[in-house]
Amino acid sequence: MDGLTHSLVGLTSAKAGLERLSPYTAAACILSANAPDLDVVSFFFGGRWTLLQHHRGITHSLVGTVILGALIPSILFAVERVVARWRKLAPKIKYRGLLVASLVAAATHPLMDWTNNYGVRPLLPWNGKWFYGDLVFIIDPYLWLILGGVCFLLTSNRRAKVVSWVLLAILVTAAVLLAPQQRAGDRSALAVARVIWITGVAVFAIGRSLKLQERFGKSLAMAALAFVVLYWGALACAHAAAYRNAIKQANLTAAHHGERFMRAAAMPTVANPLRWVCVAETDRAVYRFIVNIGDSPAATMYPADSLADGSGSAIERYEKPVGRSEQLVSLASRDPRAQVLLGFARFPITRVESNNCVDQALVQFADLRYTEPGASRGNFSLSVPVECPVP
Repeated sequence: MDGLTHSLVGLTSAKAGLERLSPYTAAACILSANAPDLDVVSFFFGGRWTLLQHHRGITHSLVGTVILGALIPSILFAVERVVARWRKLAPKIKYRGLLVASLVAAATHPLMDWTNNYGVRPLLPWNGKWFYGDLVFIIDPYLWLILGGVCFLLTSNRRAKVVSWVLLAILVTAAVLLAPQQRAGDRSALAVARVIWITGVAVFAIGRSLKLQERFGKSLAMAALAFVVLYWGALACAHAAAYRNAIKQANLTAAHHGERFMRAAAMPTVANPLRWVCVAETDRAVYRFIVNIGDSPAATMYPADSLADGSGSAIERYEKPVGRSEQLVSLASRDPRAQVLLGFARFPITRVESNNCVDQALVQFADLRYTEPGASRGNFSLSVPVECPVP
């Protein structure tokens, strides 16, 4: 998930009761909820491929979460002791309480990250297997709205804080209203999300004027966290339906091409629980298509390499390399950047340009979850020139 969501979860957790354990709990929870993303510093030591290799690695594992969850309150405790001694004041932090709160907040980070399709590796350093929840898009405006609205109600007790929240609301509202459409079927979902967002912001503003925070207190934070759990549950049901639909459609596609189905995944789209991006792999190709919950796979299949799924979207087919192409891909895979990408990619695909080359060929790698060969999208695609082997 994004840093804003992690911060809001940490602050909401503190306001739900953890802040009673010790002073400075809100700060500790926000820091601990974001601490696993300290792995982004790997970019400065080796660039974007080093970042791809180590992001959501050891700092997101069970071991890393416990270490970071203990490290944050220990640093705060030590700093507060030094400052208290310097100012000749009595220290306020209750270390055990702050430790418990920090560990809880730190644990929310890999849990939240697991819910999207990027995945986490919780068993490091012993096992680097990725685990994917495939429930929530990496940026979710509904989580921003509920968690942010509740945090606003419970923390806007001073003018400076109100101004800060208003500025944040303006920035996030602009992001929601100006968000680009990713796919042809996203327009209606984005329109609904924008209406819900504007309505929700107005409701929370009215709620503050009615002093709901004074009437309900921490119950608001507990209700917000309960909403997150129920939201996940609803998305899990939607995902199960989409996955079943994806399996049926993938089997129909594989049968049409005389292939053997191997695996598939259904992944969320932004702000639309009824529309899922699906990737399926067979023994000879990898496919990407859209599944809309309620559609019948049998009714949306068409006998062509570029198939229509009934919503105007194509079922994209990427053949696996064979023969000379396979040999060129094998050579390109020796590139250290390609090894990092292939180690990360859940559905790696390749394409060879200038297959009948004389001197050099271009091998394009991509993770089909996010992009396709030849497209430029950060660390999720790579083009490697290779010298053609002598026949």
